[in-house]
Amino acid sequence: MTYFSRRSVLGGIAAGLVAGPAIGQSVERDIRERLSRALQNGKVSGLHALLVGRGGDLVFEHYGRGEDEIWGRPLGVIDFAPDVLHDVRSVSKSVVGLIYGIALAAGKVPPPEAKLYAQFPEYRDVAAQPGRDRLTIHHALSMTLGLEWDELTLGYDNPRNSDMVMEAAPDRLRFVLERPMVGEPGLKWNYCGGATALLGRLIARGYGEPLLTCTRRTLFDPLGFGPAEWTVGRDGEARADSGLRLLPRDLLKLGKLVLAGASGKDDQIVSAEWIARITKPVVPIDASRSYGYQWYIGGFPAGSPPQPYHWIGGVGWGGQYLLLFPKLDLVVTISCGNYHRPLTEQSAVARAVLAEVVLPSFV
Repeated sequence: MTYFSRRSVLGGIAAGLVAGPAIGQSVERDIRERLSRALQNGKVSGLHALLVGRGGDLVFEHYGRGEDEIWGRPLGVIDFAPDVLHDVRSVSKSVVGLIYGIALAAGKVPPPEAKLYAQFPEYRDVAAQPGRDRLTIHHALSMTLGLEWDELTLGYDNPRNSDMVMEAAPDRLRFVLERPMVGEPGLKWNYCGGATALLGRLIARGYGEPLLTCTRRTLFDPLGFGPAEWTVGRDGEARADSGLRLLPRDLLKLGKLVLAGASGKDDQIVSAEWIARITKPVVPIDASRSYGYQWYIGGFPAGSPPQPYHWIGGVGWGGQYLLLFPKLDLVVTISCGNYHRPLTEQSAVARAVLAEVVLPSFV
């Protein structure tokens, strides 16, 4: 099902993307036709929602039908629509990156340069181990902790996956903080949901309230969000790294916010200075991607001549994407239900959506 609403769904950054003039209808028609072909040939299987925004315009909005789940709990077959929440999985990490900046400006959390273990005095026994004093919050934000953590080579259905072990641990934070040190902090990126769990605890502790509560008040409500959920672990605390559920339109609002900040436009919600910091490459991941503070930075397609299109984004398991193309003034959100498919297949769907459905209308 494709929606193309000519009414406002946001206003500015806080109220949203509005449907564009006649040229918007032409772009919408072209994207819809290409999407129909991609769906027919199976290149975008598992697609639940696709939204495209450019400038102040909501250019395209599509919702499908398929099986879904909430953090592994099956929901059955869902008819997706603007008012249906969807897991964003690890795009949650990118949201945490934004909230940390809000909390930092409010004096609720320590700066990135602060010692990490000093923020968790309840784990003094771990902090006393040799080398731990070298870790800072910067290393957690950039996932360069140098701690032993395997979340990529083992699937999330594997009980040995570090993220799953963390969720099963009686004390999630202790599990993260006591991981053996296997590398020099700051030198190498290693995907680590535990790093975001630490950041989530610092934010919630700083505000003295649950993570969703302070996030709604400081970020979601100012942006005019609808309902949102944040699944919690066995300890009752939000799964900061992967538990957020949002409406696709609201995810698009976050992209609009970051896109504006990345272009140097300051905002009362998140400063342009902080957005510039979190979206600046800190450490390389591979030849085409780098990592900032809980945000990816890359080029699409990788290695394309003469230069790939620069993008900033958040990526979540199952095919969840929030992608910003600053030079094109473009925001793309993708929601999928491919939780039980290999990562290569998940990313193939996103590549097809971009290369064969969305980008031909703008490049």
